[in-house]
This record gives sequence, structure tokens and C-alpha cells, in this order.
Amino acid sequence: MIKSLAFLVTFLCSVTISAQNLQSPSQFLGYDLGTKFSRHHQVVDYFKHVESQKPLQVKLEKYGKTNEGRTLMLAFVSSEENLKNLETIRTNNLKNAGLLEGNPSSNDVAIVWLSYNVHGNEASSTEAAMNTIYKLLTEKKEYLKNTVVIIDPCINPDGRDRYVNWYNETASLPYDIDQQASEHQEPWPSGRPNHYLFDLNRDWAWATQVESASRLKAYNKWMPHIHVDFHEQGINEPYYFAPAAEPFHEVISDWQRDFQTQIGKNHSKYFDAEGWLYFTRERFDLLYPSYGDTYPTYMGAIGMTYEQGGHGRAGLGILNDEGDVLTLVDRLTHHTVTGLSTVEISSKNAKKLNTEFAKFFDNSNLKYKSYVLQGHRDKINQLTKLLDKHDIKYGYGLNSKVSGYKYSTAAQGQMTTSSKDLIVSTNQPKGKMVKVLFEPNTKLSDSLTYDITAWSVPYAYGLDAIASKTPVQQTETGSIRIPASIVDPSPTGYVLTWNSLQDAQFLADLLKKGIKVRFTEKPFTAQGETFNRGSLIIVRGDNKKVSNFDAIVKDVASSHDRVYKAVSSGFSKSGPDFGSPDIKLVNPPKIAMLSGDYTSSLSYGELWHFFEQQLKYPVTSINTDDLSGTNLSKYNVLIMPNGYYGGLLNDNLMTKLKTWVRSGGKLIAIDGALNSFADKEGFGLKRNKPADASETDNEDAKRIKYADRERDYTKNLITGAIFKTDVDNTHPMAFGYDDNYFTLKLGSSSYSLLDGGYNVAYLGQNPKNVSGYAGKDALKRLDNSLVFGEQRMGSGSIIYLVDNVMFRSFWEHGKLFFVNSIFFVNNNLVEL
Repeated sequence: MIKSLAFLVTFLCSVTISAQNLQSPSQFLGYDLGTKFSRHHQVVDYFKHVESQKPLQVKLEKYGKTNEGRTLMLAFVSSEENLKNLETIRTNNLKNAGLLEGNPSSNDVAIVWLSYNVHGNEASSTEAAMNTIYKLLTEKKEYLKNTVVIIDPCINPDGRDRYVNWYNETASLPYDIDQQASEHQEPWPSGRPNHYLFDLNRDWAWATQVESASRLKAYNKWMPHIHVDFHEQGINEPYYFAPAAEPFHEVISDWQRDFQTQIGKNHSKYFDAEGWLYFTRERFDLLYPSYGDTYPTYMGAIGMTYEQGGHGRAGLGILNDEGDVLTLVDRLTHHTVTGLSTVEISSKNAKKLNTEFAKFFDNSNLKYKSYVLQGHRDKINQLTKLLDKHDIKYGYGLNSKVSGYKYSTAAQGQMTTSSKDLIVSTNQPKGKMVKVLFEPNTKLSDSLTYDITAWSVPYAYGLDAIASKTPVQQTETGSIRIPASIVDPSPTGYVLTWNSLQDAQFLADLLKKGIKVRFTEKPFTAQGETFNRGSLIIVRGDNKKVSNFDAIVKDVASSHDRVYKAVSSGFSKSGPDFGSPDIKLVNPPKIAMLSGDYTSSLSYGELWHFFEQQLKYPVTSINTDDLSGTNLSKYNVLIMPNGYYGGLLNDNLMTKLKTWVRSGGKLIAIDGALNSFADKEGFGLKRNKPADASETDNEDAKRIKYADRERDYTKNLITGAIFKTDVDNTHPMAFGYDDNYFTLKLGSSSYSLLDGGYNVAYLGQNPKNVSGYAGKDALKRLDNSLVFGEQRMGSGSIIYLVDNVMFRSFWEHGKLFFVNSIFFVNNNLVEL
């Protein structure tokens, strides 16, 4: 007993002494905070130091690892009493929202989550994170009595270190404030995105990236009341904080709107006292669900973006256009003040935050009670993976009829459900997020928005759906599991249908293992089953040199959950036999893809991620600066991501590309890359000319007031709207599709239907957007316009993808067009 007491006294003394040794960031790092950019490992080390010195008030938790192996980490900061009861506080909060059963024992602690550096080159915020945790523990301890502060010091460590390493090796000593200095000219692709060049601030809802998916697991364990995303903007901009701009999504409560304003007013008193400029209620709206402010808002929090002037251009200091030197010290100081101010007002309103948080999860007033989704099992399974990331509950249908808004017709309709159909109800705590993700058409209070205005999940995943105003009965389990393959002990070959990206992954895996695969351009019937265009045929005779042929095919099919039919003969009951010219060999493509200054880093990153993480098929990246000297004969597919190639494709390079295509190459141009070929000699791509405006319209346009010009211009815009296209599904690019496809159109660029080429997907006369905003003048330009097409040139092809099917990697239904373009279209490639 005496020994135990002595040990306790010694322990308490050691804790007291160590707590007194808490160093400021400047003391720990060995330089004044803001006079250098700290590398990620230094930030991690500082937070570990804080935990070691304040173990009763700080707890660190590793929640993941980036693609480049850097730590993703949270710091939980509170009073000693709260930290001791951290798990109880967490579960009480989830019970308060109905996410866990039972009544909370108390609900008077505010949970504030502060997220820093989602864009790697907006680097002042991570420096502020270190300053903020230090000040909370030393100067603002009273805030922590009824508040748990969760700090993510760096959401995007890979991007941050890309920026910091570049800047540290580039900057002058002392730093140069001249805007034209090299240290203010960040090279492609910049530090903004993550390893795969994704914008993580647009990935919250889709969670395509490892950082986002890892963060969501931690976020949904806590469901904070407040979430702040710290950013930077242009060097001439003052500070921006809440309240946000219109449009607000209709699910956002009056309380969420009001408390944003209260928070903004709290910030303003500190900024006013220092004479710092700021603005609110402009630019940054609360609509698109995949941001660090909107996603938390739709999960019941007060979600906010804070924007400090600076960005990657500012470096350690820069002279802005108003003649002021903006320093890193200034920037991190402003972020520190708003972070502490947020915690302060949350602490003062802790009980109210809990009360209103619970109210948000009452979903009884939502218009649609259930969403019923039908389609191929792969697409259903893919969607359930997304729902699992958000802890959204779902079930499967019973044999019943449901009626409501039918997505495929954009009108009232009916559907008969079965156990293969997915049912997602809004009668669950996260019902408002369900509404936001699934609603057929988002209500807009203002056409001026910061991002796209349509993202409806049924369209994105290629599923037909009914939005029902009455609850639809469901069961917890369905019958969408893989059926048994049809086995033959010594088959002539194996046949598999072609419907989804999972089929493409199976094909890619076989090709990498040296298995020869054919595909059919016409339907055929074999052994009582009909196989549509695109179905894969793996013939024993093609693979005589492959040892363990059957085992390889079966193992690969099993690993990809593919259903195959073993057939005993290549003779078809109807349609082409296996030796027909209409059943073609898939020649393994050798793919190159442009990267570098002339490409959009986002588009390149989407494709890079697709090949490495989804299709898992090799691709060679070629920098645009090296294209003129590249031996293109080593490749038979060349991909041009969305980009700005006007300064690259001179006459010599254009001639080189044409020669390569004519000799059998396949050029795939995406989105902005089409500008390089439109209306150019030798190419069939023509821009749609806008309809002639009447004289009255022209005169009216001249009289529009200066203040109204921006809003008037929206009639020319398409801000991410969904359109129903016609599809020629007899063309290899459209194998696996029906005769229509819902495309996400990101802009108003419009091209005429190809004359002499193949118009694979297109819009007819007077197209209408089924979801999202499209201005009336922009709609006029879409009459009879191309969406996807192929133009033959000599032995090769140019494939035009007007709409970017890889955009942010969430429009799952479009990806097969891209895959088909690689493997199936004009499959006369010479095997290299």
C-alpha cells in the first residue's frame, strides 16, 4: 500500500514536471513559427511532443496512411476530466443523434473538429494547427472544460510536402516579395492535390481517395457539432469566414444558418480589433455535398470554410496588388484566431449545440421516404460500398410494386421490386444525407453556384430508380450474390458477359497474365444462353501455350467474382461462331498518356488513379514537353486528358499525331483536349455554332446593368447538369450499355454530330437537362450535339469524349465507355 502511494506521488510529480516542459512550436522546431515551412514529419513530431507533455489532456490517434506512406493523424484535446471520459462523450453524442441505441447520460459537451491543409499548397493552416493546439493548452484552457477539440493538422500530407519541399529548395534567402520571383511560380502539378492529383476538398462524399476514405471512418465515429475546413485563396483577398453564400441546400436547418452567423460575428470582433479585413456571405455556397463544409453540414454539423489570402503563390512573403506584404506569419495568425474563436463560441453554446444537433436527425418531413434501385448486380454492389463508407443503412426489396418519380423517364412511374433491388430509406438518422445524394433534382435558390449542381447517385451508377413518397418494405439481405458458374470438365472455351467495370478488371487481369481473349461484336446463342455484344470469349485453342490454362481462368474469375459459362463447342445456335470475323481478338494495348504543363493535373490524376487503382492495367506517362521527341510507334493508344494544348500542338506535332493515327494508332481526346482538333483540317470534329440571336435579344443584352452582368451570363452556362443521351449500343464503344445514357455535362462546349464518323452517344433536338442547372442559351447550343464519337483516320481512330467520364472518379456509369475505347474500338491494333 505504501509502495503504491509512493508510486502515485512520483507519477503525479513527473506529470506535473513534464507538463511544465511543454514547448511552443517555435521552441520545439528551432525556428520562429512562420519563418519556414515545416515538413510533415516535423508537424507529427510536434504533436507527439504535445501529447507526451500533456498526456491527461491530449490523445493522438493515427487514422490512416497516405499513398506515399505519410501518417494521417488526429489530436483530441480537452480538459483532463473530458479526456478521461472521451469514449463516453463519443457514444453519448451518437446516442443523441440516434446513431446508437439508448439515451445519452449527458449531452453538454461540444465537439469541434478543425481540419487543416486539405490543399497541400495552402500551407499556412498546418502551421496554424500547431499554434492552435499550443494556445488551447496554455492560454485558452477554459474553453476545454466543456469542449472536445479534434484537430487534423494535415489532411493532405503528400501534397503539403510536395509544396514545402519545392518551396524550401527554390526560395531566396531572405525570401523575395516580388510576385514575378520564381518562388511564387509553383510548377505543375502544384502541391494542391494529393498523390494521385485529386482535389481532396471535392472528395468527401465520393471518398475515392485513401485519405478521404480513412477520414470518413474516424469522422463517422464522432459526428462533430462543428467542422471547420481551413483554406487559402488569392494573394489579394482578405479573410473569408462564415456565414456562407447562397445557395444553401434545403435540408440545412435555420439553426445551422443562424449559428454560422453567430460564429462569424464572434470572429469579426477579433478582426475588427486588429484592423484586419474580412468578408462573408460571398462565393462559397453550401450545395455540392462533397466539400469539407457541406458534407459535415448534411451530417448535422455547422460546416464552414475559412479562407485566408495567400495560397501557394504567397510563399513566406509576397507584395500584393494593394502594396501590402503578406507574410506566412500573418496568414497563420489569422487562422489561429478564427480557430480559437470557433472553439470559444462553441464552448459558450455547448448545450444548445447538442440540442439542435439532435433535432437535425428528425427526418419526418422529407418528401421521399424510400429510394428503390434496380440494375446489374455489380452496380448495386458498387453503390453499397459507397453507402458503407458513410454508414448509411440499406436493405433489399420484397416482391411488391412501388410507384413514384422514375429516374429513367424523369416522370411518375412504377416498378416491381425483388430481392435483387436495393432500398435506401430516409427513415434513418442519416436520412438527410440520403436525400442529398439520391434526390433526382436538387432545389436551387440561386443559379450562381461554386460547383456542379447535379450528382444524383442513381444516374451516376447507371441504375434505374424510383423515389417513393411512401416507405417501401425491405429486408436486410438480398439475392445479388454471384451465381454459380456453369462448369464443363474440358470446355472449348469460356464465355462471360460484359456489363461493368468489374468485367473490365477481369479482362485486364487476364491480359496481364498472358491469356488471349476475344470479344463478340454481335449477339450469339450458345448452349441455351444468349450473349450480347462485348461478351468475352476465352478459347482453349488460342491459349495452347499456356500451362494451367483452365486453372488461371477459373482463379481470375473467382478473384473478380465473375460468372463464366464453359462451352463445349465454338458452334453457335445463332449468331457468329467462335471463328467468325465478328468475334475479334483483344490485342493487349500498349497505352501512353500525356502529363505535364499542358494537361489538367486533375484530369491526368483521375486517369492515373483509374489505371493504377481501378483497372490495374499499365500505362506510360509522357510529359508534354517531351512529346516532340517521343517515339510514338512504341504505343498503340495515346490518351490526351482534359487540357490546354493550343501552345503545344504546332504544325509539326500535329502532323506527327496524324501520321501515327493513320498507321494504326488510337488517340483518345477528353473534354478540353477536343479544342485541339475542332474545325482543324483532316479532323471531322466541328464546333456547334450558337443559334443566331434576334435583334431584340442583342439590344436587350446591351442594356443589362453592370451589377446584373454576372447573373445574366448564367444563361450561357451549364454548371454540372445531367442529360439523357441517345446511344448506338451496336458500336464497340457502347458495348454493355442500353440505348440511352445519362451524362454529366460540365460545361457548355458543343460539337456537331460527326459527318462520316460514328456518333456513339449524342443529344438530339431540344435536349433538356433532367437534373442540375443549364442556362437557356447554353441549351440552344446543344441541339444535335456529340457526346462520344469515333472518327477513323487511315488504319487508326480518334475517339472524342466530349464529357469527361472520369470527372472526380465518381460518375461510375461512364467509365465503361472509356474502357471500351481502349480494348474494343477499332481493334486492329498491331501487337507490339
